[in-house]
Amino acid sequence: MRIAYSPCPNDTFVFHAWAHGLVPGAPPLDVTFADIDVTNGMAERGELDVLKVSYAALPWVLDDYALLPCGGALGRGCGPLVLTREPGHGGISLLGGLAGRTVAVPSERSTAYLLFRLWAADVVPGGVGEVVVMPFHEIMPAVRDGKVDAGLVIHEARFTYGQYGLHRLADLGEHWEATTGLPIPLGAIIARRSLGADTLKLLAESARASVRMAWDDPGASRAYVRAHAQEMDPAVADRHIGLYVNDFTADLGEDGYAAVRALLTRAAAEGLVPPLGPDALSFP
Repeated sequence: MRIAYSPCPNDTFVFHAWAHGLVPGAPPLDVTFADIDVTNGMAERGELDVLKVSYAALPWVLDDYALLPCGGALGRGCGPLVLTREPGHGGISLLGGLAGRTVAVPSERSTAYLLFRLWAADVVPGGVGEVVVMPFHEIMPAVRDGKVDAGLVIHEARFTYGQYGLHRLADLGEHWEATTGLPIPLGAIIARRSLGADTLKLLAESARASVRMAWDDPGASRAYVRAHAQEMDPAVADRHIGLYVNDFTADLGEDGYAAVRALLTRAAAEGLVPPLGPDALSFP
């Protein structure tokens, strides 16, 4: 089974057991490591059988892929941040808006970007200025060096932005949770619908078993996690896993599905994504 997921600690932690043939009855995996912006493109082109993608990419791929009810990333207190260089918002105020400002984002087809645009629509009069897409690892240095006025960051940047002397303008997850009461949908696991209902169910069972095995023996995956997160401090990697691997990883549940529908419905209303069909999120 050809699969692509990121080298981030939460993904390598979740898939360690399955990727190493430790999940009884699970199909063997042929793993490709790629950042989520790359896997989003793979899904849109119909490449590979199973992929970790952004929830923001679902409206473009759900004709060919089904959303698995487990293995992905949702949570609370784990949303993207908007960062500036100077305290006091670096001269940027919400009342003044971000009009005329340059904001770096890691992708325009990501949950982080959708949350950013929904936040701006709610609380930033005049909207935002120029949006510049750049690789995730370049954003904080660009804000620090004054190349952009603000940066949208995700994942471990929640723990490390202070090392760049940066300051938080907004926590987009806090805004999302305050306005919806729902968890933040970040990364989804999808599988090709043509594999058939029985195989899709087996894949979901395998992902769920891999998650539970990782929880039962966290030390088993440590070398695998660190091998693919070489530039990340081990303590940060552990915090990363603790934040992004949670009950929603084992089972989306009612709140998880409600969060995904809310995100994509709101985004469609803003013209950011195509509208979902009524059964788009159904699983066999």
